[in-house]
Amino acid sequence: MFDIGISELGVIGVVALIVLGPEKLPRVARTVGNLMGRAQRYMADVKSEVNRQIELEELRSMKSAVETSVRDIHESVSKNLGDVRDEFDSAWKEATAGLPGSSPADAAQDAGDSPAVPYLAEPGRAKRLKRSGGGSVPLWYRRHSRLRGHALSGAARMARYRVRTRA
Repeated sequence: MFDIGISELGVIGVVALIVLGPEKLPRVARTVGNLMGRAQRYMADVKSEVNRQIELEELRSMKSAVETSVRDIHESVSKNLGDVRDEFDSAWKEATAGLPGSSPADAAQDAGDSPAVPYLAEPGRAKRLKRSGGGSVPLWYRRHSRLRGHALSGAARMARYRVRTRA
């Protein structure tokens, strides 16, 4: 970091030993080590935060680029679909123009404005509804697997499972 060699560290150690004395030197060295560790952790945290912000900005720019490309694709597909629909409608009108019974009302009905055959549900057949509350598990299975419908209190559990002794 500072490009300090072994000889410079030795000189600093001798000066610190003379200035601080042998009693205070270990405590000061520990304090300096703790402060250097804190400074390194702080610098690492700042560096990681800066990297996260840079990645976040890159992701935002990528998101906006993808959104614009999706919007462009959607517009082009919608335009092409409209063109195909117009061509199909004109071809359908040309093909059905000479057929008997083809009137403008029939053409509007065939184009999809209203359904030709209404949807009819089967009369007399009701849909089966799912019921909540364990209706999907058969009762015999619940009894066989001993699924409890309610929890026992501690005293009731002791009374039920107590070993009976003969007195």
